[in-house]
Amino acid sequence: MKGFFITGTDTNVGKTVLSALLCAALDGYYWKPIQTGAREGTDRVQVLAWSEIKAAHAFPETYLFDDPVSPHLAAERAGKRILLQNVSLPAVNGNRPLIVEGAGGVLVPINEDETMVDLMRHLGLPVILAARTTLGTINHTLLSLEELRSSQLKVHGVVMVGEANQDNQRAIEHYGRIRILGIVPQLSQINATVLKRVFVACFDCQALKS
Repeated sequence: MKGFFITGTDTNVGKTVLSALLCAALDGYYWKPIQTGAREGTDRVQVLAWSEIKAAHAFPETYLFDDPVSPHLAAERAGKRILLQNVSLPAVNGNRPLIVEGAGGVLVPINEDETMVDLMRHLGLPVILAARTTLGTINHTLLSLEELRSSQLKVHGVVMVGEANQDNQRAIEHYGRIRILGIVPQLSQINATVLKRVFVACFDCQALKS
């Protein structure tokens, strides 16, 4: 299956904006298998609004919890346990990629034994890491890359989110031995037209389309 698993160096780093951008630019499908904080709204609804893809192209969550906490804790509070065998890639039609968004960062626990990297291994898609452009991002990004690689996951590249910082970008490329696929700048408004323009202007389009 064509597609990417979108993870991040932290929570609220910009995974959902990046997912919406890729769905809009690549005419992709969207799926977030584990969603917490649903009482405040879901990322699926947000991606649909931003990317303007068809509602049928955004698949429902496998696990949906109200509490805005780590998946393992949200499940515990709901009296449930997240089981990887219950999480299966949805069937997609045509040649469109599937954009899968993770919850939180790379090592966020999903139950008492497994973390987000176990979900990534289970699904088997190449990984794109969303990272901030601000101070501290070098350490957070390099640590995340180290964990992804030590878990035998294929990392397709890094996307920076925020105001451009060439020094941090060069450091991540050099010390992380990774390519920067693009940057999502600060946006005053978000819609499909804006996201497609950002993709063309700020991304290595071929690296994501091929």
